[in-house]
Amino acid sequence: TVQIGEQLWMAENLKVTHYNDGSEIPTGYSNSEWGWLDMGAYAVYDDNPINDDVYGNLYNWFAVDDERGLCMEGWHVPSDVEFMELEMFLGMSEEEANSETWRGTDEGSKLAGNSDLWLLNGALVNNPEFGTSSFTILPTGHRNGTYGTFDYVGSYGPFWSSSEYNSDYAWARRLYYDNSRVYRYYFNRYYGLSIRCLKD
Repeated sequence: TVQIGEQLWMAENLKVTHYNDGSEIPTGYSNSEWGWLDMGAYAVYDDNPINDDVYGNLYNWFAVDDERGLCMEGWHVPSDVEFMELEMFLGMSEEEANSETWRGTDEGSKLAGNSDLWLLNGALVNNPEFGTSSFTILPTGHRNGTYGTFDYVGSYGPFWSSSEYNSDYAWARRLYYDNSRVYRYYFNRYYGLSIRCLKD
């Protein structure tokens, strides 16, 4: 865990394969199957167990929204507003935090970690604030919500919030190797992204 301001966060991406009631979270879907799922599921990047150890699992938003819960008891998937609280503690203005796309100055670099995994020729790692929050976001890539393909490991790290944008999309964050800021936008619920849990 890592304490940032008044928030206590997991310091690693979620790797659970079961909901809190012990039910298995489905996995093992082909690329063509993934984009048509309307229930919770997870995947490991490229279906390679080594990536599970390093990056954790990629979950679609149906798993985030499942009432059985992904995070351990006393923890939860953070809301869009709770991510804003984190970003503002690290220096982002409230106006910037409430805006969309790229926001802030060096908050993305502060949140990232493990420079060996990121592409090194970008602004994220080269910023002097890289890794200073100990939050350690990794460049997990994602599983595409339309084609089911695994894309962009090493380049960017996206993760879900628990907040809906509309019936098809939910708010998320992402870091990118060539930008020191934080990107706030919404993803299609079929995408597979990382998850960090926050203490209640």
